[in-house]
Amino acid sequence: MDLSPRRLNRATLARQMLLERAPIGAAEGVRRAVALQAQQPASPYLALWNRLAAFDPAELDAAYADRSVVRATLMRIAMHTVTAEDYPAFHHALRRTLRGPRLGDPRFTASGLSAADADALVPRLLEYAASPQAGAELQRRLGEWAGVEHPGVWWAIRTFAPLWHAPAGPPWSFGTKPNFVAAPHAGSIDDTAVPHLIRRYLTGFGPATPGDIAQFGLLPRSVVREALAAMEGELQRPGAGLVDVAGAPLPDEDVPAPPRLLPMWDSVLLAYEDRGRVLPPQHRALVTRRNGDVLPTVLVDGYVAGVWRATERGIEVTAFEPLPAAAWDGLEAEAAALTTFLAGREPLVYARYGHWWDKLPPAETRVL
Repeated sequence: MDLSPRRLNRATLARQMLLERAPIGAAEGVRRAVALQAQQPASPYLALWNRLAAFDPAELDAAYADRSVVRATLMRIAMHTVTAEDYPAFHHALRRTLRGPRLGDPRFTASGLSAADADALVPRLLEYAASPQAGAELQRRLGEWAGVEHPGVWWAIRTFAPLWHAPAGPPWSFGTKPNFVAAPHAGSIDDTAVPHLIRRYLTGFGPATPGDIAQFGLLPRSVVREALAAMEGELQRPGAGLVDVAGAPLPDEDVPAPPRLLPMWDSVLLAYEDRGRVLPPQHRALVTRRNGDVLPTVLVDGYVAGVWRATERGIEVTAFEPLPAAAWDGLEAEAAALTTFLAGREPLVYARYGHWWDKLPPAETRVL
């Protein structure tokens, strides 16, 4: 059968707990969501607020603190929050993507070190980072060990070495200058890493095409094709060019989708080769800025219909298209709940990105 674009949208929303907030805890929410974008420390908290019923941010604080949930560079060479259980396979599957571009970049090669030199430094770095260490201290140590004081060495190695960010406290567990701690040694997972990543991706974001899977992790398409061929017996093909795991939700296209106020860089906007599944093409340039910033978005009927920001007067919503009264009513309720949620942490979250609103075209704007 062929699945309509709208039904693919509903499948994504269902698996990402955006059709109905799930009555589960924070760590389980991260597991169900698979990977939460975390360039800004607040974003995983707001992602779970959108997805979980009665979400208590203290639960995510605790999950970071006991390292059942971790923050690290992973998919698309970007910061993500994932479960500690998923991390080893995710990191191993993506190591080529994380390592190659950095070690070939002039910011590293200007140091005069080779890729082999960088690889040789990693075991010593991980041993030293068995307890949390400041990034500046790790950079200094690498300079001592390599005999080369160059910032590009730490810049490259911190991207592909198995390092987690160490929690630093409120309001969102991590600051702008994180400490790092070595991830526990995971043993041999060579043959299972990419299939594990694909399986987990489809659980949270499927059905999807091989191109979607490749985009999710910036994996070579040949690697994806090889893994899918090995998984042929366990995967389903619900439509032309699509693969999926068995038993995952696939709601009808007419299932209602409630309004949502998604955080910056929400994963549903970035996890596909064709981002039109949730982000209409005509709105993409308004949401994804040239430097890569992805603004906090408004979902109406399952699709991005505008952006939002926190102000001293309330949640300001800018709609890219006319919205029905019922949609505004739903957004009003979401905004009231979000204002209460932010009050205990950071009422003007994402304030540093406010300059982007000056560059938006004229549109209907309401403070809710």
